[in-house]
Amino acid sequence: MKKQFSEKELFETVPVSRAVATLAIPTIISQVVTMIYNLADTFFVGQIGNPYMVAAVSLASPWFNLLTALGNLFGLGGGSLISRMLGKQNHKDIRNVSAFSVWGGAAATLLFSFLTFVFRQPLLSFLGASPDTYGYAESYLIWVVVLGGVPTMLSLSLGHLLRSEGHARPASMGMMFGGILNVVLDPVLIFGFDLEVAGAAIATAFSNLASVVFFVVIYMRLGERTSVSLHPKNFTFRFVREIFSVGLASALATALGNASNMVIVKLSSGYGDIPVAAYGIVKRIDQFPLNVSMGLCQGFMPLVGYNYASGNYKRMRKVSYFSWKTALIMSACFIACFAVFAPQILHLFIPEAETSTLGAAFLRIACLAVPLTSVNFLISYTLQAMGKGTQSAILTFSRQGLLNIPLLILMDLTIGLYGMIWTQLVVEVIMLPVSFGMYRHTLNKLKESKDKE
Repeated sequence: MKKQFSEKELFETVPVSRAVATLAIPTIISQVVTMIYNLADTFFVGQIGNPYMVAAVSLASPWFNLLTALGNLFGLGGGSLISRMLGKQNHKDIRNVSAFSVWGGAAATLLFSFLTFVFRQPLLSFLGASPDTYGYAESYLIWVVVLGGVPTMLSLSLGHLLRSEGHARPASMGMMFGGILNVVLDPVLIFGFDLEVAGAAIATAFSNLASVVFFVVIYMRLGERTSVSLHPKNFTFRFVREIFSVGLASALATALGNASNMVIVKLSSGYGDIPVAAYGIVKRIDQFPLNVSMGLCQGFMPLVGYNYASGNYKRMRKVSYFSWKTALIMSACFIACFAVFAPQILHLFIPEAETSTLGAAFLRIACLAVPLTSVNFLISYTLQAMGKGTQSAILTFSRQGLLNIPLLILMDLTIGLYGMIWTQLVVEVIMLPVSFGMYRHTLNKLKESKDKE
């Protein structure tokens, strides 16, 4: 029987590799399942054989993914602060942090969903919708963002808050429950009820709502074993600054990443709907290894935050280095798989020959950036876990804002369609020494301050 560790043992004394595995493996599994259900929409819509429908899902997806930015702003920001509060043995204020993360996030997402509905026509035109894709994209956007926005954001935030206390397994179960339900509902609604793109969107929205219900039940069952509170009476603005100082960095990373996707989809639409469909599928597949790394990030963040707050910098560094090495090994395996099986993978998603052939070429290029992207991600998330939101935000803005978007436009103008696909690798090569430099600088400052004590 697998040994269950107490919160204190897990954060302080369990060997680093086992502690990371205990928190990260359930999170990675949940991220994989989440990625599968994200892929499910594209996969099942692709089986219809209509590239315009696939292009429509691809166009709307970056805007839908901004809900992840809101989930990270409130959930990851709040979760990071909770882990650091645990490291300082401050359990009292956790209920205020968690209540703000849940209710503040829900209110912000409701506003986002309302504005999306009001401005959906100019928004879809901006995203690159053509007369052939507009109707499909509008239908998808209304279901997943306008109607399903709040449940999507809440399911992400509640998972982050659970993980912050070391409850990685129930957090992962909640995400997996929604993911599996979506995979089951997709073919039923798309083909059984002949709802096509709308069916995929309804499945996503309903599955995220089911995840929220699942998480609420988990919190009720945990009772006194959790300091997290979902009750609105504990809502306060007292910890907004501490939550947003970390959450903004993660939200900025997601928002700018989606802005980059919007730019590349918009630029690709200048070459026709087929490249948009091909890139949309490749981006979903390429996200798979990055989501595995994201699961690793979310797993080790509570360990880093706790040990940073308690002053155990040696253990904190061991956790970080072990996680980075693990991410590199996993990324290398994904590159080998994509390089060898790219045509088969693309044909699986869309049997239409022109789209799958173009997508296979895109995938073999795009996957080369995965190891570097993973390490850059992990360094940024390590800084967030330490509460160094400003440093993390600088890295994120430099990577996505200063480099990626301008380079996408430049590569499109000078090289063309394939130039845009190579852009991510160029950006990650430039950013890797910058990320390591920022991390080393932060560690050196910690050493200096500790030596002065």
